[in-house]
Amino acid sequence: MLEVRDLEAFYGKSHILHGVQFGIGKGEIVSLLGRNGVGRSTTIKAIMGMVACAGSVKFKGEELIGMKTFEIAHKGLGYVPENRDIFPTLTVRQNLILGMKGSTPGERWKEENMFDLFPRLKERASTQAGFLSGGEQQMLTLCRTLMGDPDLVMIDEPTEGLAPKIVEQVARLFEEIRKRGISILLVEQKLDIALDISERCYVMGHGQIVFEGTPQDVKKDAAMRKEWLEV
Repeated sequence: MLEVRDLEAFYGKSHILHGVQFGIGKGEIVSLLGRNGVGRSTTIKAIMGMVACAGSVKFKGEELIGMKTFEIAHKGLGYVPENRDIFPTLTVRQNLILGMKGSTPGERWKEENMFDLFPRLKERASTQAGFLSGGEQQMLTLCRTLMGDPDLVMIDEPTEGLAPKIVEQVARLFEEIRKRGISILLVEQKLDIALDISERCYVMGHGQIVFEGTPQDVKKDAAMRKEWLEV
C-alpha cells in the first residue's frame, strides 16, 4: 500500500533523511522506532509533503512526491501530529466535522463511532476543545483524522504524556482501526506499547533504517536495542 524508496529530506541546509526505505501493506500496523532526533517524525512529514524531500513515496501505486499536503490527504493518507493541533475555540463536535473530506462522513467512521469508542468525547461534544485535558485532546485528534476516512493513518507519539487508562483506550482504537482494514504507521517512544500492537517494526538511526523485523525479532536482539533504542 505504501512504498517509500530512497527518501531524502532536508530542513534548510540540514540533511535529515538519508535514503529511507520501507513498506506497509493493507491493514498492517507498523512501528517506526528509534531515539529522539533520528528522523522518525521527519519521515512522516516528508510522506505528507510537509518538508522538502526527494526520492519516491508511492501510495496505492501513485507517486506522492511533488504533491501538496492537502492533495496527499485526499488520496487517503491521514496524519496525527505529535502536538495534536486541535482547534481550541471550536467545540469537540466542530473539530470532528472539520476532519471530514466532504459534506458527509465516510463509510467507515461517523461521529457516533467516535463517541462509542471514546464516551468522554460524547460527554464534552459541545465543549470548546481548548478546555479538554491533554488525553481528551489526543483522543479528539485521532478521531478527527479518522473522520476523513483514510486508508492509512500515520500517528506520531500518540501516548506521550497520557495516563495509563487513556493509553489503553488508544490501544483499543488501534485494534478497531486494523479491523476495518486501515493501515497504521506508528511513531512511538514507548517500546512495550509498539511491540504489543505492531506486526512489523523498523528502527531508525542517523536518518536511515538500520533494522527491520517482527516485534519478536526486536525483543531477541539485545545488541540492536542497546545500540539504537535504549537510553
